[in-house]
Amino acid sequence: MTDPAPTSSPDPTPTPAPAHFANYQNEIYLHGLEDRVPPFTTDGTALGASARAHLDAGAFGYLAGSAGSGATHRANREAFDRHRLVPRMLTDATHRDLRTIVLGTPMPAPVLLAPLGVQSIVHPDAEPATARAAASLGLTMTLSTASSHTLEDVAEAGDDSGADGAGASRWFQLYWPNDDEVCASILGRARRAGYTTLVVTLDTWTLAWRPQDLDRAYLPFIRGVGTAIPFSDPAFRAGLAKPPEEDLAAAVLRWVPMFTGTDRSWDRLPFLREHWDGPIVLKGIQHPDDARRAADAGMDGIVVSNHGGRQVDGAMASLDALPAAVRALEGTGVEVLFDSGIRTGADVLKALALGARAVLVGRPFAYGLAHGGEDGVRHVLRSLLADLDLTLGLTGHRTPDELTPDDLHLR
Repeated sequence: MTDPAPTSSPDPTPTPAPAHFANYQNEIYLHGLEDRVPPFTTDGTALGASARAHLDAGAFGYLAGSAGSGATHRANREAFDRHRLVPRMLTDATHRDLRTIVLGTPMPAPVLLAPLGVQSIVHPDAEPATARAAASLGLTMTLSTASSHTLEDVAEAGDDSGADGAGASRWFQLYWPNDDEVCASILGRARRAGYTTLVVTLDTWTLAWRPQDLDRAYLPFIRGVGTAIPFSDPAFRAGLAKPPEEDLAAAVLRWVPMFTGTDRSWDRLPFLREHWDGPIVLKGIQHPDDARRAADAGMDGIVVSNHGGRQVDGAMASLDALPAAVRALEGTGVEVLFDSGIRTGADVLKALALGARAVLVGRPFAYGLAHGGEDGVRHVLRSLLADLDLTLGLTGHRTPDELTPDDLHLR
């Protein structure tokens, strides 16, 4: 039975005043008068190298690693390099407004936090720290099923941020378990905790061949890390002879076959609609035919994504897949989001120009978490948003909606 929707729903109108994200640049320069510099780099392309010193080899390899030879990860960045922005002059872009509406929810900018699990291997404050940083900026965080903390605790952390953005929406990402009772239980918990949109990851029904992890035999889940949501779930716990706190190995052995190794088919999507009464987004779409099938199945959105190069080695870049997916969904009302490879404000603009409604950012905020917990995440997000705001204006635009493919040159 479908759980009731949260009592309040977002008003689909942008907030009264746009945020001036570019002011972070002025703040940094003014701090220079007091010999104060940013806590770590403001260069989104250098965050990984900078964070490496703060992580052990296993954690860094898991976070930064890719499938196989890393060809897909490299292709993602190469695609952004091939697409070049074409600035326009004398357009009166002094005052800009990054606000947008995604799936009926007003957002201060077309940037969301992608689902990223096992954040406790990056920093002990883990997902609650990320939730607080996102909420302080009004940004939507997508919580992974592989969270190190329960979905209720992460929701509470975002609500308790005490900042202007504490009303930011939150989304929940599902790694689809093969036990329908457990799946329905987790979805019900997410709705009751105020998660408004369900993001279903399709491309990770089993793990890819990841040499950086395999060479170290490093997989957090078999040690019980990133299992807080299922291990706290009453339906999951009902299938155990002893609770996970008393027999971790047995809980892990129940978890592994339930959450990995089972692919799904399109005819299973009605189960999700039966148990989720909010928007549903399919993540991992690369082919335009799959985009059309998502629309035919009544889905509300897709994320054009190759999981940051972590799943299929030698796959096409997500940015190259984006235009065809957008064309496939014209006139359907299905919204197209994008992830895989976003590192800079210019990257965001390129994805928006090719038709994405918004982008999801993953590894960069995790690198910030490694550097400094909540403050580190906030620094990365503020840097990205300032870069986006400034680059939007410098290319001659006042709002993201003005961007079109004509703003790009493909070399």
